[in-house]
Amino acid sequence: MENLTLTGLLRKAATDFPNRRALSVSGKFDLTHSQLQQLVDHAASLLVAHGVKPGDVVALTFPNTVEYVVMFLAAIRCRATAAPLNSAYTAEEFEFYLSDSESKLLITPGESMQSAQAAASKLRIPHFTATLADSNSKITLSSSSTESKPNNNDSVAQFANNSSDVALFLHTSGTTSRPKGVPLTQLNLASSVLNIISVYKLTESDSTVLVLPLFHVHGLLAGLLSSLATGAAVTLPAAGRFSASTFWSDMLSYNATWYTAVPTIHQIVLDRHLSKPEPVYPKLRFIRSCSASLAPSIMSQLEKAFGAPVLEAYAMTEASHLMASNPLPENGPHKPGSVGKPVGQEMCILDDNGVMQEPGVSGEVCIRGPNVTKGYKNNPEANKAAFRFGWFHTGDVGFLDSDGYLHLVGRIKELINRGGEKISPIEVDAVLLSHPDIAEGVAFGVPDDKYGEEINCAIIPREGADIDEADALRYCKKNLASFKVPKKVFITDSLPKTATGKIQRRIVAEHFLAQISAAKVPKFGA
Repeated sequence: MENLTLTGLLRKAATDFPNRRALSVSGKFDLTHSQLQQLVDHAASLLVAHGVKPGDVVALTFPNTVEYVVMFLAAIRCRATAAPLNSAYTAEEFEFYLSDSESKLLITPGESMQSAQAAASKLRIPHFTATLADSNSKITLSSSSTESKPNNNDSVAQFANNSSDVALFLHTSGTTSRPKGVPLTQLNLASSVLNIISVYKLTESDSTVLVLPLFHVHGLLAGLLSSLATGAAVTLPAAGRFSASTFWSDMLSYNATWYTAVPTIHQIVLDRHLSKPEPVYPKLRFIRSCSASLAPSIMSQLEKAFGAPVLEAYAMTEASHLMASNPLPENGPHKPGSVGKPVGQEMCILDDNGVMQEPGVSGEVCIRGPNVTKGYKNNPEANKAAFRFGWFHTGDVGFLDSDGYLHLVGRIKELINRGGEKISPIEVDAVLLSHPDIAEGVAFGVPDDKYGEEINCAIIPREGADIDEADALRYCKKNLASFKVPKKVFITDSLPKTATGKIQRRIVAEHFLAQISAAKVPKFGA
């Protein structure tokens, strides 16, 4: 792996498959791998000309557009660090993320991004806009500052990318604590991309439509970069984000062979199929699910509806995404309830004393390998907790079975301790989601005088369904051991989620705990 880099993998793909389609904006234009590489090199030269130096952090806040892809790749090409940010952040949130990442430059689309611009202005960070008129044009960078005239003699050719370059800076989702900054190197990203290509057998003949935001590691690594690095094709929805109404038409138009999504999007796709089926669906090699637990009932319905195996995977930002995955059918069985076998790194289960556990015995899931970050930025306390006994500690509880498949029990901080019984909320979630009248469900622990903690849950009924708390409890009693049955069921019309659709269990618990004595449960944010 001497000097293995993501930029090296992308350049090789552009050399090997120069005329194959690389990137499309649905219904607008296509770029070949050669054209994309030329755009990236030119944009990288612009960044260098505007004073971007190796190690500088370049913040990017865009929808899923060609401009974002080009500027992201341009930043890492000139040995800077790309820091993608969610455009939905408030000005205060942008201020935190820009400051924490020590960004030197903010790049946005041509249209106004007032919150991001306000934060950058307050922090005195230069702001540029990036635009691409069409497939025959080049990226243009513009700034309102009169002090940002580029030196046209600068060139990106002087920069040789190194495996140790920090290429990507992301923050953890912060569902149980303050977001932590995660620096990922060219080696981390390249290793993860090769792992993804290997387990799903991606080739230049593959094609996918991106449904996840590219400021998140799932969409960025699994959807975009792994495809580009193998010479495959990626389509961006015309709206710059997932649209259920155009998803299948895009999949058909661009000959998609697979897609990857979070459970929330799978549920949306499935609901639309049940209410308004398409006349024809593409022949898919596989469907991938990651970033949150997929209920077995949803997996079964997806496979039946679209005639493709659904491969559940396990990933996290600190591992540059992929850690484990169920294999393609020809490479082994898909074990329901598991997130598959470790991919491309070592994995073990450790107890609190660092002792490795036997198959079938639960403990903390720990990993190490070239795809794993070497530590959080400016956070010695978090690093001390996460890097122990020579392993990175994920904070997840699980066990490896005798065949080497990983089964997750839940987050350490989210396990419910009811009178000494450790209960996985994921198991209760799965039962709730198997009810035909429940669209979304989440279990959580609340303080209890007798047991220490008790189980509660919140559900969103399917449209048109008539389900009450008694119905939900009866169903749980039939399908769960008595000590796992929720004590109370809240019925609501919304649940708080991260940008990628993962339900924020801690926030749900805090919200409904405050509403236990209320007669009416308000909508989140009301």
